[in-house]
Amino acid sequence: MADARPVGVFDSGVGGLSVLRALRAELPSEHFLYVADQANVPYGPHPLEKVRGLAEGITRYLLRRGAKAIVVACNTASAAALHYLRETFPDTPFVGMEPAVKPAAETTRSGVVGVLATPATFQGKLYASVVERFARGTRLLEHTCPGLVQEIEAGRLTGETARAILTAALRPMLAEGVDTVVLGCTHYPFAIPLIQEIVGGNVRVIDPAPAVARQTRRVLAAREALNAPEAPGSVTFYTTGGDTAATAAVMGRLWGEPVEVLRLQWRGERLGEGND
Repeated sequence: MADARPVGVFDSGVGGLSVLRALRAELPSEHFLYVADQANVPYGPHPLEKVRGLAEGITRYLLRRGAKAIVVACNTASAAALHYLRETFPDTPFVGMEPAVKPAAETTRSGVVGVLATPATFQGKLYASVVERFARGTRLLEHTCPGLVQEIEAGRLTGETARAILTAALRPMLAEGVDTVVLGCTHYPFAIPLIQEIVGGNVRVIDPAPAVARQTRRVLAAREALNAPEAPGSVTFYTTGGDTAATAAVMGRLWGEPVEVLRLQWRGERLGEGND
């Protein structure tokens, strides 16, 4: 039986569009609600407790909108809140982001892997668990790329600032023999052309979004919650930021076509629209 309820997707900003893009490709019949919490972007510098509260507030909003599953399209929020969300909302399936250390460790030839992620992701138990389980014997070189999320939020994917940030992160890794780079922040896949330009064609860059989309399909199928395959899917975009026109311009560029963006507002710990 077809389940036309939407799938909720959220991130601190526009980075989760890299995951939403993969979700749309994998699940073209599904309806999606995408929340960019730009009032609090980036999540990386925030204490984990604050990120957990933001993730809970967004989840409660998406559930009020009828979401049948929620994709936490943010590595920082996944690290800070995924376990908590599953405990708090046991009847809701969640799919989160996990740094793709396992496939990197399995395929590296040099034994040296670079990981680009936010400080909160590196400090979280999820990352530590992945490293412990899958990266023994692999040398991991980590960098937080400070300022890169803000550049991508502004749509400056190939500007001099973004280039300088990535060059500072990647050149020392190349000198150490890195042959694989893991993108541990959903904003970073939008910089793949620039990253590939810096590291060259012999270095593999791993975007985890397609694997997340496949896992979302498996989760929905297991619950018999997939929409009818012949039904056309849709996407509704939201931001908690103040300038919906500017957000729509950046999202449209990243999404590949014009989009309409609706505004949500935080009232304390509650997220809503209008008088919601």
